[in-house]
Amino acid sequence: MSIQEELQGLMNAMAKAYRAGDAAGCASLFVPDGELYSPYAPPARGRGAIEALHQEWTQGGENKQLNVIGAGCSGDIAWCHTAYSEGEVSGDGTSLSVLERQANGQWLIRICMLHSDVPTAHD
Repeated sequence: MSIQEELQGLMNAMAKAYRAGDAAGCASLFVPDGELYSPYAPPARGRGAIEALHQEWTQGGENKQLNVIGAGCSGDIAWCHTAYSEGEVSGDGTSLSVLERQANGQWLIRICMLHSDVPTAHD
């Protein structure tokens, strides 16, 4: 299986948890001290903060889609460029994530940065 296919599996798990309103499930895909940077909220550091953020985000997220458009890895570090779509809730955008392979072989997100396709005042 290619790294892109492996990471698409992780993003599929994220989208499934998101659509189910499972904020803890979303946060569990991050390392315990993971970080999430977003144009929609202040930075979230640590699973607790990431889960709290997803408590709000997953409400009404039944249409969430995550599609890996590029990925690569070197050893136990990987990167993933993903397109996201949520319909009218937040629109579309992309994310760039850095992931770490865990001792059990599972990939978890270390850092995720979101970028909205909706222009902001400074764009």
